Amino acid sequence: MSLPEVLQRELGEEDPVARVGLGGDDELFVTPTRTLIYRAEGLLSDESVESYPHDAERVSVTEKRRKAKITLDYGLDGDESFSMPRGVLSDVLHPVVAGILAAADTTEPGETVERTFRFSELTLVVTSRRLVKHVGAAVWDEDAEEYHYDDVADIDFEEGSVSTSIVLTVDGRQERFKTPTEETRAVRETLTEALLDHYDVRTLSEFREAAQPEPEPEPEPVENAESGETTSDDGVDFGDGPDPLSPGNPETEATPTAESQQQQQAVSTEEPPVPGVGDDSGGAVDEAARESAAAAAEAVESRNAGQNATSADDAFADSGFEPATPEDDLVEEVAELRRTVEDQQEELARQADLIEQLIEELRRGR
Repeated sequence: MSLPEVLQRELGEEDPVARVGLGGDDELFVTPTRTLIYRAEGLLSDESVESYPHDAERVSVTEKRRKAKITLDYGLDGDESFSMPRGVLSDVLHPVVAGILAAADTTEPGETVERTFRFSELTLVVTSRRLVKHVGAAVWDEDAEEYHYDDVADIDFEEGSVSTSIVLTVDGRQERFKTPTEETRAVRETLTEALLDHYDVRTLSEFREAAQPEPEPEPEPVENAESGETTSDDGVDFGDGPDPLSPGNPETEATPTAESQQQQQAVSTEEPPVPGVGDDSGGAVDEAARESAAAAAEAVESRNAGQNATSADDAFADSGFEPATPEDDLVEEVAELRRTVEDQQEELARQADLIEQLIEELRRGR
């Protein structure tokens, strides 16, 4: 398909890797280094080309009822924005983010961006070699986290009524992030397929087996050429002597003598001293004994109270009734609040569109 002449001059020797229609004859083109927007000739303007380099430090998205805007933050050089119809935002955002990830060296040459998911404050970018996660108002910035598939040992999905948790086991620890339940199937299929392709397997069980680290080989025994004795690789040899730490070696056990036996019998026949008899500290000992008895009584009462509470709980459980859990009510309340907020946002968006339309008509009237 031919390109407009003004766009060909702007492209130079670059070739576009993605092309998205913006409505009418306007189009967006993505090259490895920049994003180009071609604006066709209109009644009040000539055709033009806008260029946005991919060396941005941050990517943000703003949505209205009919329009959407992507803002590229270049740090000290300021930021630049371009708008498009809201219906093509996902088609535009995917190649733009892919180009910026490549320019920032987040992705490597030959690595493809499979899909981009944006859920309120969470953005997930699934590539052929890693998962990039960003939490916050922006879609992406330099603080985004990435998980390479070589470090992923397992993946699981914990489904809920409102959201589903994706659980990745990375380097022996679990990473969790939630996605809306209605988008779970798309995330599951995209991420699972990327993992299976990376490990060149067909099922999750094969992936888990392939992702397990290989066990370290055990050291092989080395035979001593002079004595014919076998030693370990670390060169430690105890020779023909007894086991140094063997508890069953009769030579290392002490044999009691007759004198030690008499001493043990004498100690065992001695009676323990009676507090208060022939001892000036008897009063203190009696006081300590009373305190110990009081503490023991309190411990017994506490234990009996715990047993009674446990027995009451068991009796309530055996009665066939289940106590009400506050989690269900909380989930329903949060869902209702979310629906109310969404309705209010829709109403505010409609009012904003009416105000914009009124301003535009007033300008045209001038």
